Amino acid sequence: MFETLSLLALQQYWWAIVSLLGALLVFLMFVQGGQTLIYTLGKTDTERTMLVNTLGRKWEFTFTTLVTFGGAFFASFPLFYSTSFGGAYWVWIAILFAFIIQAVAYEYRSKPANFLGKRTYEIFLFVNGALGTLLIGTAVGTFFTGSQFSVNKMNLTNISDSTISRWEAPFHGLEAVLNMQNVALGLTVFFLARVLGILYFMNTINDDAIFARAKKQLIYNAAPFLVFFLFFLGSVLMSSGFAYDAATMQVSMEKFKYLHNLLAMPLVLIVFLLGVVLVLWGIISSAITVSTKGIWFSGLGTVLTVFALFLVAGYNHTAYYPSTYDLQSSLTIENSSSSHYTLTAMSYVSLLVPFVLAYIFYAWKSINNKPIDAQEMQEEGHVY
Repeated sequence: MFETLSLLALQQYWWAIVSLLGALLVFLMFVQGGQTLIYTLGKTDTERTMLVNTLGRKWEFTFTTLVTFGGAFFASFPLFYSTSFGGAYWVWIAILFAFIIQAVAYEYRSKPANFLGKRTYEIFLFVNGALGTLLIGTAVGTFFTGSQFSVNKMNLTNISDSTISRWEAPFHGLEAVLNMQNVALGLTVFFLARVLGILYFMNTINDDAIFARAKKQLIYNAAPFLVFFLFFLGSVLMSSGFAYDAATMQVSMEKFKYLHNLLAMPLVLIVFLLGVVLVLWGIISSAITVSTKGIWFSGLGTVLTVFALFLVAGYNHTAYYPSTYDLQSSLTIENSSSSHYTLTAMSYVSLLVPFVLAYIFYAWKSINNKPIDAQEMQEEGHVY
């Protein structure tokens, strides 16, 4: 079946899969967002324990999706993996550090011999929530603004130095924070994660005091999320983008490139608009009513919106990882992918994805079969 597809069709197929995994990752970052609200919503030790435990039941989903996202990128577009992970390594090391201390915090926060105290591990959770969302959002922003790197595949023939890609900036990825558009996306992801975390708490915790505080915090976090999202979206759609010629593979700057992409792909535009509407509906319905279902509307809306943005960044002859150092070094789905054979073999493996998603949905429902309350924290055998 997949053998009959052209290399370009397989490249587009795998970019869609990577985009979907990235979208799911952003949604699952409600765990990180919730971790930054432990002391804002929890005023007693019991309340904080409820907050940590409802997140603790889901944190592994986020971590697993992050690893799967990175693995899929490595297998399908290895040149991106070697360029970004090998060049912008300070950013990825910081992200890795943030997720390591998260795992340590959930494992040891409530251990009997916890000599550091619960508060230390709760600080670890806050650091993971803040640093993880900001850095991942800022890193993804470079898909639209570009990074300083060069690529020379002819180096493979050089025995003394066969390095294909080089990072041409001294800060190895940290320079992304100097671009306000990147930072705006980082802050968008940060506040979106907090909004989703609040909606998740409202859905999974049976406590009137926490619910009331969560409803108030929903407005406080939704406002900056919308401001930064609109700033990022406006700046992207109005800026020049990195286009390449399908025949010559030459990269050039095109005015309003990403706006053109949306208009040229009406299905992607519909998915994007539907996603935005669902995110807003989940927020508004939860803010003005006593509904606890907002996480499902905003969660699905997040997946659709981010999925569409990834497609805009990679489809329609667009360089998804542009180089501001050397335009012709920019990475596209055509010049950075694996071989036809590799993509074909991986495509058969990808047929298992629906079954994995079905298992995740089943596990999610089983774990959250009833809201957490204070009494359960006293009776539960395993408490984070």
